[in-house]
Amino acid sequence: MNKIQKKAVSAIRVLSSEAIDKANSGHPGLPLGCATIGFTLFSKFLNFNPKDPDYYNRDRFILSAGHGSMLLYSLLHIFGCGVSMDDIKSFRQLGSKTPGHPEHGVTPGVEVSTGPLGQGIANAVGFAMAETIMSARYNEPGHEVVNHYTYALCGDGCMMEGIESEAASLAGTLKLGKLIVLYDSNNITIEGDTVTAFTEDVGKRHEAQGWQVIKVADGEDVASITRAIQKAQRETMKPSLIIINTKIGYGSELEGSEACHGAPLGAERTEKLKKNLGYNYPPFTVPEEVYTYCRRIGRHNAKKQRMWEDMMASYKEKFPLKYEQFKREISGKTVELDAVPQLWEKPEKPDAVRNESGAILNKLSVVVPNLVGGAADLAPSTKTYLKGLGDYGAFNHMGRNIHFGIREHAMAAICNGIKLHGGLEVFCSTFFVFSDYMRNAMRMSALMNLNVIYVLTHDSIGVGEDGPTHQPVEHLASLRAIPNMNVFRPADAGETTAAYVTALRSKCPTCIVCSRQNLPQLDANAKLALRGGYIVSDVKKPDVILMASGSEVSLALEAKKILEGEGVEVRVVSMPCMELYDKQSKAYKESVMPSNCTKRVAIEAGVSMPWMKYVGLEGATVCMDTFGESGKPSDLFAHFGFTAENVAQKARELLK
Repeated sequence: MNKIQKKAVSAIRVLSSEAIDKANSGHPGLPLGCATIGFTLFSKFLNFNPKDPDYYNRDRFILSAGHGSMLLYSLLHIFGCGVSMDDIKSFRQLGSKTPGHPEHGVTPGVEVSTGPLGQGIANAVGFAMAETIMSARYNEPGHEVVNHYTYALCGDGCMMEGIESEAASLAGTLKLGKLIVLYDSNNITIEGDTVTAFTEDVGKRHEAQGWQVIKVADGEDVASITRAIQKAQRETMKPSLIIINTKIGYGSELEGSEACHGAPLGAERTEKLKKNLGYNYPPFTVPEEVYTYCRRIGRHNAKKQRMWEDMMASYKEKFPLKYEQFKREISGKTVELDAVPQLWEKPEKPDAVRNESGAILNKLSVVVPNLVGGAADLAPSTKTYLKGLGDYGAFNHMGRNIHFGIREHAMAAICNGIKLHGGLEVFCSTFFVFSDYMRNAMRMSALMNLNVIYVLTHDSIGVGEDGPTHQPVEHLASLRAIPNMNVFRPADAGETTAAYVTALRSKCPTCIVCSRQNLPQLDANAKLALRGGYIVSDVKKPDVILMASGSEVSLALEAKKILEGEGVEVRVVSMPCMELYDKQSKAYKESVMPSNCTKRVAIEAGVSMPWMKYVGLEGATVCMDTFGESGKPSDLFAHFGFTAENVAQKARELLK
């Protein structure tokens, strides 16, 4: 490391510590321990343009150990990526561009929101997979439209998480040679030395999973780190794990101690750090020669972008159709789905929503050529296989069916990475009850405004004989509680189409919750389901409103017939997506559920909580606030009160 490089690394360390001190909150241990790693990557390898951090063919860098965010912010600052010194000084403050953990869409140069450990590595696997798919679709001889690396920096905590092992196993199977993970191995977590809970040989695990493992004995040895990354780049058929021995809190009084993991050093210790590093500058000062050195690198990288753009101009001339499709896909524009009338065709006979979902998904795959996805080993059951479109794998990057294996958590996080990469629409699927395994990654989809499509089948006690372990009753409420997520529970083919149309048009994730059992097709305008809730059977002046979702809509219609025979005026409302309905105008909601009709019954084979805002104090529910049981679906529905007569009786009691 020459003099200016050493000064730049010191600047990263000091700047990180000063920002954390000023905020009186943060994690100095990683920025101090990994400054040399980060600087080596950014200065020698990372292909990015500081002036255009979103340019498509850039290398992607993911800080999986998101608590070390000040390392990334310091790097972005000194390389001129749109993070100012004022932003650094505003670390962890309300409304700043430098939040406590990296947030996609908040800070230029942040590829993905990280913090939940291990997720970033799974995201990185998704980025690397997307790179292979897009390069296979668009690269031509002499025109490498998509050709970049995905780098991730993780720590011991990431390596302990189950999601990391899930994702790493799949990455090795898929031979993702352009995925390079830098492992900050300092053997320290919040509770102290990792010997208390983590003694496995991480390298041997990854070798067994099909990775190239490279070891660097000293995290301050730039030459060794450089050789390791070069070796990783040369390996094209395996992802690479570079295990780098570092010292948490390097250069500080707390070096090697858990005490510097998640608490500021404080002004006195930061001053001692500066003295130890020979960094004699006022607070929040970066030497001009460091800026000059780093920003020269940025300008060099900008030339790489211009070369890519020149190549794209040639590509446009030689492959105009491919060029136009490529530009459309990376812009995020989807086909106008209203121009595809066959999507809204309904079968004449009752059918399971999972079957209808599969049929619609296959129709969409024709008109949305960049739609890819798969299941956690359940595609035959979730009906999510794209027929005739091949299987994505190590030797077939054109296949559009992804086999995630039984790795639900990693699957969802990988899909976030695929979506964030740009150019692809993505879905994933499993049984609804297993969405518990995916929830944190699904939450991250919502936090990042990613329209990942989650196809979740085998809902409610309709699962039947598999019993309560496989019968999701609280899951609708759980997912509905996540902000910025649409949860669809369709009642028929038309509502399922509305769910997919919504999903592709949205800037948020959509869950499509599908029945296993056959359901009748509703005699209603399915496009109204795009509003989340609508009237499927009406009267001029209802005495009572029956509202339901999914399989229980047909039950509400049966109850209406019983009550009408008794002279009761009944309106039936289908509520496939509460989130969309709640966003409608006050006038529309009043037209569906007038405020003067307070006698309301909600019917859903899930917990009652989400329906309370609609039924009010004078309403009632036919829901499930217990777990299910093992038995035939028809017996279970009757046992738990999901019969037309019971619904009618609930209405009668309200009308007394």
